[in-house]
Amino acid sequence: MYTLKTEAAFDSAHFLSGYEGKCRNIHGHRWRVVAEILSDRLVDSGQERGMLVDFSQFKKVLKEEADILDHALIIEKGSLPDELYNMLCGNQFRIISLEFRPTAENLSEYFYRQLSGRGFRVKEVCVYETPNNCAAYSE
Repeated sequence: MYTLKTEAAFDSAHFLSGYEGKCRNIHGHRWRVVAEILSDRLVDSGQERGMLVDFSQFKKVLKEEADILDHALIIEKGSLPDELYNMLCGNQFRIISLEFRPTAENLSEYFYRQLSGRGFRVKEVCVYETPNNCAAYSE
């Protein structure tokens, strides 16, 4: 089995609605996403001969997915009162509302699904919330 691993990073803020602790407050992270893809065979002809996939293509796709969340407030849908949400949006704040609580665990599954949807056979995605703490998702 062959594997490739690459990473991307993005900066964003989030908070955990319903959490009893510091993370209930809006705070930011330099998120680091490490993705690993796999294949039991390599490309056998053309420019990519002997490769699982061109690293530049894999890196580009992961960066595109990370850039979607870059410099935004990531929230769980419905976790802000409508008045506050509308006020922030009306003042050009970039808010990304997700169907799930924006934990490192859920974000690792999110990136796994995004990469899978773009044609990669994903082995695992790790999302680092801090340099020493990460959550991983694999199937």
